[in-house]
Amino acid sequence: MAGGKETPRQKMIGMMYLVLTALLALNVSKAVLDAFVAIEENIQKANIVQVDRGDGFYVDVRSELAMLSNDEDSKLKRQKLNYVLKQMDKIDEATGTMIEKIDNLKIKLLNESGENVGTVKEGDEENILWSKYDGKEKPCLPTRMHLMAVQAKDQYDIPMQIICGTAEGGDIKNIKGEGAKLWKDYNDFRSKIVELAGTYEWAGDKFTVAPKHINDFKDNQDLKKKVEDMIDKSKANLKEDRQVLIDLYMGLTKLEKSEVHGVEGVHWVGATFDHSPLVAALASLSSMQQEILSARALAMAHWKSKVSVGEYSFNTIKSLAYGPSIANKGDSVELQVMMAAFDSDNQPKVEITSSDMEASVKYPGNGQGLVSFKTGNGNNMTIEGTVSIKNKFGVTKTEKWSHDIIIMQPQGSIELPEMNILYRGYPNQVQATASGYDQTRLTGDGVDIRNSSDGYIVKPTTSGRTATLRVSGVNNVTGRTAVLKTVQYRVRNLPKPSMYAGTVESGETVSKPTLCSITRLFSRYPSSIPLKATFNVDKYRITVSGMNRSVEGSGPVLSSDAKSLLCQAQPGSTVTIEGKFVGMGYAGNMQTIIRVR
Repeated sequence: MAGGKETPRQKMIGMMYLVLTALLALNVSKAVLDAFVAIEENIQKANIVQVDRGDGFYVDVRSELAMLSNDEDSKLKRQKLNYVLKQMDKIDEATGTMIEKIDNLKIKLLNESGENVGTVKEGDEENILWSKYDGKEKPCLPTRMHLMAVQAKDQYDIPMQIICGTAEGGDIKNIKGEGAKLWKDYNDFRSKIVELAGTYEWAGDKFTVAPKHINDFKDNQDLKKKVEDMIDKSKANLKEDRQVLIDLYMGLTKLEKSEVHGVEGVHWVGATFDHSPLVAALASLSSMQQEILSARALAMAHWKSKVSVGEYSFNTIKSLAYGPSIANKGDSVELQVMMAAFDSDNQPKVEITSSDMEASVKYPGNGQGLVSFKTGNGNNMTIEGTVSIKNKFGVTKTEKWSHDIIIMQPQGSIELPEMNILYRGYPNQVQATASGYDQTRLTGDGVDIRNSSDGYIVKPTTSGRTATLRVSGVNNVTGRTAVLKTVQYRVRNLPKPSMYAGTVESGETVSKPTLCSITRLFSRYPSSIPLKATFNVDKYRITVSGMNRSVEGSGPVLSSDAKSLLCQAQPGSTVTIEGKFVGMGYAGNMQTIIRVR
């Protein structure tokens, strides 16, 4: 453009396009820079609001102390108020130090950029500084700046040089210079204000919290989990302070390393201030001050809540009645009736943290969260969760709740009276349920009863012919116990087991190869007897018809002589195996006869 063999007219048109393009670029740049100025102005105004908010909590506590009479009855209250004021002073000291450090960095950026920061004139549109930091009157109020008066709004070399390390931006992954100090001071302040909110002595109890630096996390949920784990493992007052400590820490936490424009591992300082125009860098620093002042206001509100009344507002009352979770006909029932107050404009937040079944929460708008679920199997279930509500200062108060449900099992009963038998020496499996009661109790005469995973194990102890079982219902709420049923059982010895040669049972006819493959004897019940009894072969004696010898042995495994004898049996012969079994508390004899084909 504007070169080569172009005519003078074409050259002039080309130059005009070039100038117009430059002017458009300047206009866009000026609009963007003015937007940063407007953003920074709004942040500064918000910072003033946060300072006044925190100061208001301090004034409230000091006013409450001033109104207390100087008598013995108010001594304890005065001590608490004075302690709270000391903690608030420490919070102000830490906050003021951090605000001043960031203010000094702002002024250094302006000064190095050639701006006039030597004069202070409030409301002067031509002057940058409208007020300067005062560590005495307002120790937490940042310097008031008017960035529209800045001449080099688009200056980015100086912020890069001072904050990131060099005029070229330095290594945006490993920050040096003022940026490294700013990052350390900011994280140290986070630890300090959490410590000031959670480390103290109160009513004879001592609480401590020593925060660690957490700046590496996947997302906000991951950060929340890590912060909760850290606070829960501390010795803080988790009942009163847990949520505030978590909110303070998370509100001041930034991801240290992230991916920026395809570059991994970029430090937060580098991502924020690399090639950042002067007014944008100043706006980012003011934003950090806002986070610091918001944390200060939250910490001050929390300390005020420990000594001030009227922390929560209520505009509605409701009657509530609570009673036992179970009851049976004829039981005495006691109800607790009370009035509950709540704020219809500040509904609680109910969360479920532990439940055996799927549960949901609905809010009918009457100060309650309705938890809905269906009961499952078993006798008992517990559902747990938290309920949270914010006080007048925006501080969230969270309490744990839990509720136990005693599950009554609907029961039907079908019985075979003629089959009421208990076997001696055998773990008779018995199930008993007292319908209408939350606990079942099984007792008896002439038996030993033990609990099992699926009811009870009952073993007769009597030498007589009968034993008695009784099922009783127990109501744990009322303490009432009632015998619901008594059943008499016949007591018998276990039937004698059968003996098997491998898989061959007595009376079978087998081939010689099958007979030769037998290596072990078994003593057990046939499938027609549904008892799970265990027996062992103690001794055996094998005889084959037509042969003049027999083989004896011990245990279930056949000896080599015994197996050899079986293999010598000829077709048409009979094999007799006599054995002795032991198990389930008694012993006896058994016999198996096998024919060879």
